[in-house]
Amino acid sequence: EHFVGGGVAVFDCNGDGLPEIFAAGGENPARLFVNTTAAPGAPLTFTLGDIPDITDTTGAYPLDIDGDGVLDLAVLRVGPNMLLKGSPGCRFADATADWHFATDTRWTTAFSATWEPGAQLPTLAFGNYVDRDNPNGPFEACDINQLYRPEGEAYGEPELLKPGYCALSMLFSDWFRRGRADLWVSNDRHYYVHGGHEQMYRPEENRFLGPEDGWQNVSIWGMGIAARDITGDGRPEVMLTSMGDQLLEFATAEGYRKAPFSTGATAHRPFTGDDGRPSTGWHAAFGDVDNDGLADIFISKGNVDQMPDMAMHDPNNLLMGRADGTFSEAAASAGIASTDRSRGAALVDLNGDGLQDLVVVNRRAPMELWQNATIGAGNWVGVDLSQPGPNTHAVGAWVELRGSGTPLVQERTVGGGHAGGSAVPLHFGVGSAQTAEIRVTWPDGTVGDWIPAPVGKVTTVSRPITQ
Repeated sequence: EHFVGGGVAVFDCNGDGLPEIFAAGGENPARLFVNTTAAPGAPLTFTLGDIPDITDTTGAYPLDIDGDGVLDLAVLRVGPNMLLKGSPGCRFADATADWHFATDTRWTTAFSATWEPGAQLPTLAFGNYVDRDNPNGPFEACDINQLYRPEGEAYGEPELLKPGYCALSMLFSDWFRRGRADLWVSNDRHYYVHGGHEQMYRPEENRFLGPEDGWQNVSIWGMGIAARDITGDGRPEVMLTSMGDQLLEFATAEGYRKAPFSTGATAHRPFTGDDGRPSTGWHAAFGDVDNDGLADIFISKGNVDQMPDMAMHDPNNLLMGRADGTFSEAAASAGIASTDRSRGAALVDLNGDGLQDLVVVNRRAPMELWQNATIGAGNWVGVDLSQPGPNTHAVGAWVELRGSGTPLVQERTVGGGHAGGSAVPLHFGVGSAQTAEIRVTWPDGTVGDWIPAPVGKVTTVSRPITQ
């Protein structure tokens, strides 16, 4: 069951501004690494934190479930999933029963969350892989997915999202900029074999979108999802990892279209070494590792185990965005072209110096941590959001930034990647810009004013309490 998974959750659980790392352990216990880095830009240091003994984990995602302002954890497992309530000082307790979260013994490999209007708790989506109880599996034996909606301050029985096509990633986002989040589900055709495809679920209508909605039924070996507007039109592009070609799709008014090969984002074979077999992609993350104002893409790579048709020495990718909208490979020059069997990852600033660092979980190899040492990087702006509960971290908000040339926009989401995600300030590279302004569109659609955002620091935008 642990060929997939290996996700990491990255978030600040003790309020010191430095993110911690919760790493899924598979058959081994999950681990919490508490960030003890001495100063901004200093060498990264961590100590082992104290968490409940949890085995059989595939991944985890941080979010504030109960609206108390402290981040909690949704823990994905082979077996009963868990909800851990966070308390100050990086303390966690099992709140699965307290929140009436009715879990079961499925093989969970994907997660996302959103706050629906009027709800006191987030809506939680859990994606499940192969049905382990199907005697005819694993092929053509995909399990169904589950949607947990709150009933007051607890959860009711899950709604079953059918059909399931072996989900390995899912992400709630306002994909079509209509003011409501839809759920993208990325599915693995290795096990659904035929008849399946990528899915888009519309929660308020309780249905999957189809061709009549302009939804294209694309079939890939879906492993991970990342979303970011990289064209400047305010709509989020999507990066889908897979076996062979990685799939970057551009958002248009009519829907999503595949990026042309000349974009340089397929990362379909190892870019170094003599192994010419197709690659296997897992986690995807957008970032800006040199702060030039152009989005970059990290993709973790690695053979499932010993699949002979796929590359065995499959280095991770770092696709650097260029001004003409194409990407160039830079993982080797950056020193991160590991050929271990990588799975979950996170591209985040771990030491507060404005440079995004990298953590990668590997299967049957040690976890890797790279500190960003880019020389001559551009300026940056960090943006954190807070608002009164229940959605204290303003999941679903959009932040616009101007002052760096092309306007930049990011959405705060929970989900995506491969079995793990982060809850950290939004990171904007702004190149040579010395000043910037930001504007927040809050989850309910309220648009704030443009306000100054100093470069080289994190600005927290707090929404006032309204009567």
